Amino acid sequence: MNNVDTVSTDVLIIGGGPSGLATAIHLADIFAKNKVSHRIILIEKGSTIGSHILSGAVIKPDVFKELLPDVEFSDIPFNAKVVKDRTILLSEKSAITLPFHIPYMSNAGCYTASLGQICRYLAVKAQEKGVEIYPGFAVDEILYQDGKVIGAKTKDTGLDHHGNQLENFQAGTRIEARITIFAEGTRGSLTKMLIQKFDLAKGKNEQIYSLGCKELWSVPEGNIKPGEVYHTMGYPLDGDEFGGGFIYGLNDNKVAIGIVVGLDYKDPSFDVHDAMQIWKTSKFVSRILKGGKLVEYGAKTLPEGGYYAVPKLFVDNALIVGDSAGLIAMPSLKGTHLAIKSGILAAKTVARALSRDDTSEESLKFYETLMQNSTIDAELFAVRNFRQAFTKGLIVGSLHFATQLITGGAGFFGRLKTHPDYLSTSTTKALKKKPFKERFKGKLDFDKVLTFDKSTDVYHSGVYHDEQQVVHIQFNDASKYKTVNIDQYGAPEQFYCSSEVYELHTNKAGEKEIRVHAENCMHCKTCDIKAPGQAITWVIPNGGNGPDFQNM
Repeated sequence: MNNVDTVSTDVLIIGGGPSGLATAIHLADIFAKNKVSHRIILIEKGSTIGSHILSGAVIKPDVFKELLPDVEFSDIPFNAKVVKDRTILLSEKSAITLPFHIPYMSNAGCYTASLGQICRYLAVKAQEKGVEIYPGFAVDEILYQDGKVIGAKTKDTGLDHHGNQLENFQAGTRIEARITIFAEGTRGSLTKMLIQKFDLAKGKNEQIYSLGCKELWSVPEGNIKPGEVYHTMGYPLDGDEFGGGFIYGLNDNKVAIGIVVGLDYKDPSFDVHDAMQIWKTSKFVSRILKGGKLVEYGAKTLPEGGYYAVPKLFVDNALIVGDSAGLIAMPSLKGTHLAIKSGILAAKTVARALSRDDTSEESLKFYETLMQNSTIDAELFAVRNFRQAFTKGLIVGSLHFATQLITGGAGFFGRLKTHPDYLSTSTTKALKKKPFKERFKGKLDFDKVLTFDKSTDVYHSGVYHDEQQVVHIQFNDASKYKTVNIDQYGAPEQFYCSSEVYELHTNKAGEKEIRVHAENCMHCKTCDIKAPGQAITWVIPNGGNGPDFQNM
């Protein structure tokens, strides 16, 4: 067996998204200002920075001025400034423009963007400041000493499906660090372990999530102007499904479209990807896409639990930032500016701790103090009960939201609780409405011009996985999965998965089993969130595997 290499650093950042890169950049700036030398290593599981990054995205830009004070704002690769911002109440045949903005949803002063391109730009800036960035490395183990975090280890490679070593076996590298920053994005694998080990979610609401499916299109000139922004409510969702669509006009006759749906829906056969295809056939959306061509596809989950679901974000020698911390504001569904701000605050905390040679939990509690006095806390607190209200349905949620608007976010019932998304799913027998495919019978034959099946969309994600590796979809109890997930729930994985990883197969004897096509996986982690009984655990595959997003 190969010996395990060990690398030492002062700061290890796990994740090359906006929060991790912001931490690296601001920390390097503080070190330079104070004329001290500390090593910063950033590890990213995607093959390149940005290859696993997906967002709508309409971004609040002010935080970039704080992060990059010496950079010309025009140098940052935003796409188009928002020039038109409308909310549309959508039906299949009609579209009614609301005469007002839903509170907290105005996009005035924002920019459309490819968050992946933004991250690539930030990575260059970080490297210019001396940050070491290593894409293509999966990190699957937290290192501890005396019960305290001391770094992380990259994944062993050269293993077959059963975990047996092949000739090209390579043991992962131990990266020992004085402080480790968990910036893995939504439902980060290591962050999940860290939260469980130290009970960081004690006294907090359960985190709840949404799944977003997105397509990037090239359309004829005149279909939509750069900076035109539309958010849709209604069709094809009903009162039990929280979410809506987005349409963002980009430069060069491109348009980003998609639908985001809360994973607390009841119908085990509901399919967010297919709902997006149906949404595109509405008169309003299809007009914008007419004559266009699909360029790229992707999907990801978003943490929607808000203020009361944010876990404790610090332990000895470690901090949590960005989406891993659950820092997304509702109902605007914006998190990029909060992720970057959290990275800035984490950097200030780390620099202070290193200067005092004290990386203890008590020292890193300064991060919490900074958060409580920041725009992050203020923005999340103002809508602290928003998302929980809609777990009871659209009508009840709207009434709750109305009371929150006149009580500064409190509502009339105090703190509203949540429960895990997988508990919301009904069994097939208990479902009290028409299943998804019955609701939209006749609308699920996709023409591959305007609408696409999952396999076609997945092709446009650039997804790739090594054939020889342990399958990263783990069934926690195969026999229970058969009797519960398949027999009682109808194998909802085949529907909620955005990239056709799960296939329900019936053999000649009529016995049903789930087949896993892990090579299609978009790393959205919906299965880890939504599987009834928490039957599935998503673990990180080999570094460089997964989607290869270019402009998402």
